[in-house]
Amino acid sequence: MAKHQHLALYAFLSRLKFLKSYKLKIFAVAFLGTHIPLIALLVYFVVLNSFSPESTRVLQIAVVATFLATVATLWILKDLLMPIVLTSRVLRTYVEQQQLLDLPTEFSDEVGMLMSNAQYALSKLDEIIRHISNYDSLTGLPNRALFCDRLSQAIATAKQNNRSVALLSLRLDNFDDINNAIGYSAGEVMLRVVAQRLSTLADTSHLLARLGDNIFGVAQTEVRSSNSIAQLAREILEWAGKPIERDRHSLRPSISIGIAIYPFDSISDDRLLQNSSTAMMQASQEKRGDYQFFSAEMNERLQERLSLEVDLRHALERQEILLYYQPRVEAKTGTLVAVEALVRWQHPTRGLVSPGKFIPIAEQTGLIKPMGEWILRQACWQNKQWQRDGLSPIRISVNLSARQFEQSNLVEQVSRILQETQLDPTWLELEVTETVLTQDIEQSVATLYQLRDLGVSLALDDFGTGYSSLNYLRRFPLDTLKIDKSFVQNATLNVSDGEIVQAIIALAQTLQLNVTAEGVETQEQLDYVKERDCHEVQGYYFSKPVDASRLRELLSRTQLN
Repeated sequence: MAKHQHLALYAFLSRLKFLKSYKLKIFAVAFLGTHIPLIALLVYFVVLNSFSPESTRVLQIAVVATFLATVATLWILKDLLMPIVLTSRVLRTYVEQQQLLDLPTEFSDEVGMLMSNAQYALSKLDEIIRHISNYDSLTGLPNRALFCDRLSQAIATAKQNNRSVALLSLRLDNFDDINNAIGYSAGEVMLRVVAQRLSTLADTSHLLARLGDNIFGVAQTEVRSSNSIAQLAREILEWAGKPIERDRHSLRPSISIGIAIYPFDSISDDRLLQNSSTAMMQASQEKRGDYQFFSAEMNERLQERLSLEVDLRHALERQEILLYYQPRVEAKTGTLVAVEALVRWQHPTRGLVSPGKFIPIAEQTGLIKPMGEWILRQACWQNKQWQRDGLSPIRISVNLSARQFEQSNLVEQVSRILQETQLDPTWLELEVTETVLTQDIEQSVATLYQLRDLGVSLALDDFGTGYSSLNYLRRFPLDTLKIDKSFVQNATLNVSDGEIVQAIIALAQTLQLNVTAEGVETQEQLDYVKERDCHEVQGYYFSKPVDASRLRELLSRTQLN
């Protein structure tokens, strides 16, 4: 309280309940001040007991003069206090109603400066609040609310002038991957740089906004032709998608663009935004790094996907997820030596849903993590069960998705499942793809060595379709290379594919790795890979993926060919 000692009188008066307002406090002090002379005169006459006609007349004159002076003083004070009252009223109106009223700013005394400073402070505060409410703090671009408002105005203008408006929704497809691999600060850098690049490309006919975490919006309000829209999309992909150098990392934004056009795709701003988002998601799923125009057919496909996503969220708990098993046999003898566990979804109304439909959904939604854990546990349990039934032990191979492989507790999870199912690690093989491993080479090498230390085998799936770099291949502690079926099936028809198959087999032999040919469907293909000393083969020639009971029958046979 020491630093506010000059407020002692104000604090005292504030404790008096009958003086609630500041105006009453001023009036009380003014009333007391104007009546002091009258009180002093009255005390004088009382003390001297001198109430003669003359003194009585003087007292009457003093009372009337005091009354008139008090009324005049209070009236004048009321007007002089108006700047403070007005300032208080403006502040209260802004706080309670978010309405900014004007205060006079032309006066230069203390109360005039109070009004002027209050007006300036409120104006700046209102400007800041409006900016926070309408602009994204990270990129400085308009947010979704402001963008939708401006888009609505642009559509109204286009309707009056019989013109078109193009809406482009942009998605940074690898935003989450960069956040997880490098850190959130790297993701923020990418967002800011992409926003700056979009601003550089934009002119007065464009509206820009950040619509979501990794979503941007661009509206072209003056559309000359569909070619000009496509040209804008290509410019964005080329310019905004250039690498960003940061702390020894090269960040390359992967951008997918969806395009919807007023009035062809919708006459509503909300619907137009929804349709461009639909096209954007389609572009992201089918051909990342490209643009896609909206179509009604696309909307139907998206609705089906959303329906599948809703059902997939309950598929595990409803026991609709199944495992099928496809044999892998020794090429020279035809002996069944391993099986690959393949997931299937038995939908209650759609029947058996293709993995090509639901696996991408599981990947994008994160459902692949609990599903992948269930697949691994079920495969290990089933393999152990076959052994308990007296069948010869074989390896069971389980695919690891990108999201599974990046989990920090993957090794712990695999170890726990092996302990729970009592399966010897020798009989478990984990498959990963080149694309998964090359996202972060150092981390991949570390994870693979930890898995190898558990005693499990490691296979590189779909070899030949990714980077196929010898530099990283020799660093990975692998046991098996699996040749992608696209090469195997064309090996006898296409010289180039045949040479690739032969080169992969030779490479595996040099690195002392087991090599498996996938997709073998004919005797000719089998003979081709067998002649080149391929160790194992897998494909419809021997067996389609089958359920556990059918696989049990196959295990009881010594050969499949």
